[in-house]
Amino acid sequence: MNWQYIWNVIPRFVDATFITLQLSFWAIVLSLLVGFFCAVVTTYKIRMLNPVVKFYIELSRNTPLLIQVFFLYFGLSKVGIKLDGFTCAIIGLAFLGGSYMAEAIRGGLEAISRGQLESALSLGLTPVQAFRYVLFPQAFAIATPAIGANCLFLMKETSVVSAIAIAELMFMAKEIIGMDYKTNEALFLLVVFYLMILLPVSLFVAYLERRTRRAKYGA
Repeated sequence: MNWQYIWNVIPRFVDATFITLQLSFWAIVLSLLVGFFCAVVTTYKIRMLNPVVKFYIELSRNTPLLIQVFFLYFGLSKVGIKLDGFTCAIIGLAFLGGSYMAEAIRGGLEAISRGQLESALSLGLTPVQAFRYVLFPQAFAIATPAIGANCLFLMKETSVVSAIAIAELMFMAKEIIGMDYKTNEALFLLVVFYLMILLPVSLFVAYLERRTRRAKYGA
């Protein structure tokens, strides 16, 4: 293990980490928005939209992210739609993550008993107010473990977009291995930097799960 070489290339991994974090942030935010919309559509079976959303969920969950990203980056350019690699990566990650978030949130919504809605309406709340103040907070508490797992999943899936030359952590590791033949050093730094990103997120998700469990059960 060449520690001097590791010290010299750390700044390159730091730059790659910022790109990974940017990809992760936008992927998670957009996935949550898409997932929330799709979960509401499928839970309440909104006409016209429900079949479209179900088709999207099945398509997204049953095709590899790499194929989705290649379609966006290479396929769309064939019909005159040219997107840069970073945009394709975010769209691909959000497209994949949205379907997983949708199923997580839908599971939370469907776990709430019908009596909760009826009780809220009987107190004079409108359906929108009942959803906002009664149903969704409980559904979010139930779905928190699945949402947290999906966030970690998306952060790890950013490694796939190195295939379209996005200079994130995996791309940087492959570049060092290919150009300098420093396999051990590159893999060591890759593991260290992924741990630095994912471990705090994992601990935060565990903390959030405990908080929502106490809020729900009072334990």
